[in-house]
Amino acid sequence: MVGRPNAGKSTLTNALVGDKVAITSSRPQTTRHTVRGIITRPDAQLVLVDTPGLHKPKTLLGERLNAVVRDTWAEVDVIALCIPANETVGRGDEFIASEISEIRRTKKFAIVTKTDLVGPSTLAERLIQVGELGRKVGVDWSEIVPVSAVAGFQTQLLTDLFMSELPEGPAMYPEGDLTDEPELVMIGELIREAALEGVRDELPHSIAVVVEEMGLREGRSADRPLADVFAVIYVERPSQKSIVIGTGGARLKHVGTQARTQIERLLGTPVYLDLRVKVAKDWQRDPKALNRLGF
Repeated sequence: MVGRPNAGKSTLTNALVGDKVAITSSRPQTTRHTVRGIITRPDAQLVLVDTPGLHKPKTLLGERLNAVVRDTWAEVDVIALCIPANETVGRGDEFIASEISEIRRTKKFAIVTKTDLVGPSTLAERLIQVGELGRKVGVDWSEIVPVSAVAGFQTQLLTDLFMSELPEGPAMYPEGDLTDEPELVMIGELIREAALEGVRDELPHSIAVVVEEMGLREGRSADRPLADVFAVIYVERPSQKSIVIGTGGARLKHVGTQARTQIERLLGTPVYLDLRVKVAKDWQRDPKALNRLGF
């Protein structure tokens, strides 16, 4: 799954898998690493790779995220370009389509997402634009598929079309696995998702989360387990730290409550969540800081 930021890639990935494997947000560039969602059927196993939005980078982080996307192109059987139905096809879509046109032997799908947000005439216009985009940049779309992850429109069809392009071979993951994401990474992402809600436009890109410690609390009986999670939310400036914490700590408490609910669902056990907020000055532009934060 490729596309510009906020094209609906993560929401669609979750819908196809049938469970939450990637965090979502209305903020662009929410996805910061590849997330694999796994669909296993008796006859096939499909591995969806949700990638960060390809964009014009302004920071070293942005450059590294774009590199992640391009590295992923080399190891897949189908590249699916997601284009939202509620936005006209633009230069960002053309840029990505031009890039994937250079990858000759890989099938290309165009997926028109968010069809629940537009009427039939707008959708028809968008489908025409997507066809014209392919002709302009030299991409012969194997399929052009309008879908709605929210309404479930044609998601099953899309899965079937993806699976029809798979080569024969052994299953890559055990049956029942929905993702190969480590629990620590997923927990950090759930905390970041909660922290992204309601913050100012300039802040989302400055938020990173590291889970420093996690484990079952000792001395608890087997029927009353409690998982302790200690995590740090990093921002780039002291003023941003104040925003994340909020007046009297109210906002950080809300973030903790929202994240803990999701983490308990993931782990299947009650959770004690300890959140701290720290400043890592200009971490998006600092190679050493990026390495420490896992980018």
